[in-house]
Amino acid sequence: MIFKQDIKVWTVRELMRHAIDHLQQLGFDEARLNVELLLAHALACQRIHLYTSRYQALKREEVNTFLLLYERRLEHEPVQYITGTATFMGLSFAVDSRVLIPRPDTETLVEQALLACNDFPDGRTIKILDIGTGSGNIAVSLAKFERRARVTAIDNSPGALEVAQGNIEIHGVGDRVLLHEMDAFEPVDQLLRTRFDLVVSNPPYVSAEDWVRLQPEVRDFEPRDATTDGADGYELHRRIIELAPYLLNDGGVLLLEVADGQAMQVVAMMSQAGFHTIGVANDLGGIPRVVRASVYAKARSSVRLN
Repeated sequence: MIFKQDIKVWTVRELMRHAIDHLQQLGFDEARLNVELLLAHALACQRIHLYTSRYQALKREEVNTFLLLYERRLEHEPVQYITGTATFMGLSFAVDSRVLIPRPDTETLVEQALLACNDFPDGRTIKILDIGTGSGNIAVSLAKFERRARVTAIDNSPGALEVAQGNIEIHGVGDRVLLHEMDAFEPVDQLLRTRFDLVVSNPPYVSAEDWVRLQPEVRDFEPRDATTDGADGYELHRRIIELAPYLLNDGGVLLLEVADGQAMQVVAMMSQAGFHTIGVANDLGGIPRVVRASVYAKARSSVRLN
């Protein structure tokens, strides 16, 4: 235990300093942020309160609550699962081990989708399909920031859909986001009854080879099926590109998130499928993160629908 037993009373500052130093010694990234989030959660306060009240003496039960959370972090459990929340697009989302933790990289996908929405006339409803919705962070964000959006969100995990439904209710977009349990590799007749203006997806794009080398926070805690396709990292990209001509209205837009180093391969797939105006958007780190293309009727050549 890193906390000296002879210290009878801990202040906020002392507790933070000891915990941050310990995490840094163990090689944890963002040690200060980790401690701030865990202590703020234990005290049910905002992070700024930790600094405005840094000399406040903590009650023993408050210290014990923090220690329980802290010990989970020492086992490499992600902070977002410990606190039950993750921030995405400035919004707070409930998360647990049934869903992938929303990442800042994926905000690029939402931003590109919102830019695509600007191309539609004012007052026109924009139909969007989110494939593999997970926590619902993409679908909810699109509905929150684009009032014209009507989002259909699918996932093959009942647990993920339960989390997504909770987030839909938290953010009050139940009238504009509809969930379906569905596997994109299964027959998609139900989806084909509707044509969409946008199809967006952050598919599992980590290859089986790379998955074994992931940090323990991801490999040991996040759902494997939402992280890797168990193959080369392109299985879902191929399937969505195959389906897109039948899911999108003429001139509709497909937006796919990709891993670092995958963009040009996905561009080639889209080009071979006959898509148009193919482009790539970088995330804030300068990494090619989202591939965008328009789909027209002549791309509907041959597709395996079931």
